[in-house]
Amino acid sequence: MNNRSEVLIPKVGVITDIRIDTPDVKTFRVVTPDGKKAFDHMPGQCAMLSIPAVGEAMFSITSSPTNTEYMEFSIKKCGCVTEWLHQAQVGQQITIRGPYGKPFPVKEVFEGKDLLFVAGGIGLAPLRSVINYCRHYRDKYGKIDIVYGSRSKEDLVDYAEIITEWMEEDGINVHLTIDREQECWDGHVGFVPNYVKELNFDTNKTVIICGPPIMIKFTLEGLMSLGYDKTQVYTTMELRMKCGVGKCGRCNIGSKYVCKDGPVFRCDELELLPSEY
Repeated sequence: MNNRSEVLIPKVGVITDIRIDTPDVKTFRVVTPDGKKAFDHMPGQCAMLSIPAVGEAMFSITSSPTNTEYMEFSIKKCGCVTEWLHQAQVGQQITIRGPYGKPFPVKEVFEGKDLLFVAGGIGLAPLRSVINYCRHYRDKYGKIDIVYGSRSKEDLVDYAEIITEWMEEDGINVHLTIDREQECWDGHVGFVPNYVKELNFDTNKTVIICGPPIMIKFTLEGLMSLGYDKTQVYTTMELRMKCGVGKCGRCNIGSKYVCKDGPVFRCDELELLPSEY
């Protein structure tokens, strides 16, 4: 059986753990019925999760490929399938298939580089797999900076992991911010694009960015004002993916299919596409 056929065949998955990250985001741990990882993947790839008689949807795999025991998906409640998943309990069976999409170039481009991750809200979820992959192979990457912001402290996804793991490692600097002042928050207050400009990073970094389109737009403008070039910046458009194999046409932008040509793109590549994205 070829790889193309393999990704089309659903496998049974079992939810073995559910973590509440924010008021509207939960992280689901999934294995096969025999307790194994459903398939291998690379950072930035996605999987189709299906619930019979409910529907199916594409989600980023948020656990690192270096985790050989299970996959995780951080999912925001925002529609029919996600509403159902947020009501699911440990032990619930679903179906899973994949992996889909082009991954981040963690070997081809990122190795040996200083990396700057910029995320807003649930946008941290697709970047978590890349960050933890780079942490696992720490000696292959330079200095890592992470700028992450959300509406409030309660809306910061993976906050416990960030505080207890990422912030404790040498060579990794985490810069957190929230949109508005809050009594229990003594960190930075302000929007992510402005914070990136305030931090005034050296322009020798490779940037990986994910978040709301408006955040990406203004962050890119800020990076350009600091002297960055769009050839240094990578993003993911996995929210545009539907069927995952280029058949339905719903992720088509100009001459590109997000599911086949992406979802990872270098930002100068996006300049060649119609402005509909």
